[in-house]
Amino acid sequence: MRKWISFPKSEGLTSKQAHTDLPAGTYERELGREGFFGPATQMYHRHPPTHWTNVDGPLRPHAFDTTKLEAAVATPWAAAALAGNAAVRMSLWLCAQPMHHLVRNADGDDLLFVHSGAGDLFCDYGHISVGEGDYVLLPRGTMWRIEPSSPMRVLMIEAVNSAYQLPEKGLVGNHAIFDPAVLRAPSIDDAFRAQQTETPTDVEVKRHGAITRISYPFNPLDAVGWHGDLTVVALNWRDIRPLMSHRYHLPPSAHTTFVANRFVVCTFCPRPIESDPGALKIPFFHNNDDYDEVIFYHRGQFFSRDNIHPGMMTLHPCGISHGPHPKAFATGAQGARKETDEVAVMVDTRDGLAIFDGAQSVEWPGYVDSWKGAVK
Repeated sequence: MRKWISFPKSEGLTSKQAHTDLPAGTYERELGREGFFGPATQMYHRHPPTHWTNVDGPLRPHAFDTTKLEAAVATPWAAAALAGNAAVRMSLWLCAQPMHHLVRNADGDDLLFVHSGAGDLFCDYGHISVGEGDYVLLPRGTMWRIEPSSPMRVLMIEAVNSAYQLPEKGLVGNHAIFDPAVLRAPSIDDAFRAQQTETPTDVEVKRHGAITRISYPFNPLDAVGWHGDLTVVALNWRDIRPLMSHRYHLPPSAHTTFVANRFVVCTFCPRPIESDPGALKIPFFHNNDDYDEVIFYHRGQFFSRDNIHPGMMTLHPCGISHGPHPKAFATGAQGARKETDEVAVMVDTRDGLAIFDGAQSVEWPGYVDSWKGAVK
């Protein structure tokens, strides 16, 4: 058995509670462990922790404009690789034409987030229509293909050698954040039966990053029925009902949607902004010192960032403070906005991320300098 050293202590000028009623002229920074679930301390500073004049080294914040990735590819295995480590791999896939082969990932579960476009997904379990704003969870070993009805831009998040599960919802109950009843599953419908032909079909299986091609003299998506509790599921962000408190700014962990080995996927959805006069109305500065943070911006105006548009992705490594941009901080301090309109996907990884060629080719090098500026 083991436990964290814990003896809550207060020193100097502080607020009574985290994220509320900050001492005048101070900026709060949280030093936390285990992705906001472990011990934490709130520091109160005279200056914003991100108000640097220069950052030179690998821990600088990164921003990538994935809208500049324009090459459509016929298979998800050729998608533009963005970032990853031994537990997770993120890619951006442009699917513009129907797939004439099947794919199967033997390395781990795949989570697709449809940034734009729509189409029909055919898999072992049947047929399901997917479109903008959908998460599509494909269990490891599933055979599948997509026929887009309009070109699709898809963020792919692979759980390498592990599986996606739902977070523990604790005292708020199983229906919080989203009711599992909203999850959609494929059907063995007329569209699925219509594609069960004797056409020779290849299956590209990915294992240890290498591709094996299996050829059949027919389409192997030929199931006539199934029963069980393992299947492809889809979830649209519009069916997520975020936790909120009008008196306290909840940490990002409150918005966790999926959990895998050594990383989590969170969804930021539109919600009212805190209304209590003493409550912080923007994300607090923080050192999440066990995780790297990736955010993919889907739509709306992200209320803690400036100069970020839909389709961009940011990476903030652990080891360097992060939090709201100066202009966003000032807007929040003034209480100018009453609700957010943002939709974003956050991936918090327990291990450091490598930046791959796809992201490096569309990096905005001036992002680190965008944190400079007056905070009022």
